[in-house]
Amino acid sequence: MGHAVASLGDVFIASFPAGPWQTNCYVVATEPGAECVILDPGMGAADGVREVVTEHRLKPVAVVLTHGHLDHMFSVAPLCGGYDATCWVHPDDRALLADPLRAMGPETHQLLAQLTGGTTTFAEPDDVRELTDGAVLEIAGVRLDALHTPGHTRGSVMYRSDYPSTAPGGGELDQLVFSGDVLFAGSIGRTDLPGGDHAAMLRSLRSKVLPLSDTTAVLPGHGPQTTMARERATNPYLQPGQL
Repeated sequence: MGHAVASLGDVFIASFPAGPWQTNCYVVATEPGAECVILDPGMGAADGVREVVTEHRLKPVAVVLTHGHLDHMFSVAPLCGGYDATCWVHPDDRALLADPLRAMGPETHQLLAQLTGGTTTFAEPDDVRELTDGAVLEIAGVRLDALHTPGHTRGSVMYRSDYPSTAPGGGELDQLVFSGDVLFAGSIGRTDLPGGDHAAMLRSLRSKVLPLSDTTAVLPGHGPQTTMARERATNPYLQPGQL
């Protein structure tokens, strides 16, 4: 499984899409050879994480989740157990660690049964810690500011960090946000699954997404990287008439 590597100021990020839902998994460190943080290891992500960790000589110390949906947390327990890492999640999504199917639709139940034979069981990692809006995680030399953004799920969180980079096509960026399934390039996360709330999503977009500066790199849970400048100008869900 190949992965992309970016050096953004003082942070090193490796990323790859994993599993049937092509969920973006991110491995973040200050540099090769250092401790690292894993974000959103979904189905099929464990092998990709091991490849990144081995190639870049990293030591995982934490797994941070943007939310508790199956396609973002499938591999959290084996990775936390294998690397003796801590899991961070919002309390409103913590129950999904042991029972992620409660927040998924029937089509996901059917697909998972086809992929696994219906034998998959889930359990919390040994060390789970909760974070709430405004929490600051300083792990492995990396700072992540938690922005609680309910709507896609009750416990959806985006993580913002102040690291400079260059936008695709040019232009300087001064921070980044791991947006999970809140904001994508040209779209937003769905709100029709159990635990979803469209009105809450609109509030999150108004209060947490729109205030982000145009010079913010957006690293979403699915699809390509984008910027707030691009999304503010072109994303149909962020236009004044929609909010």
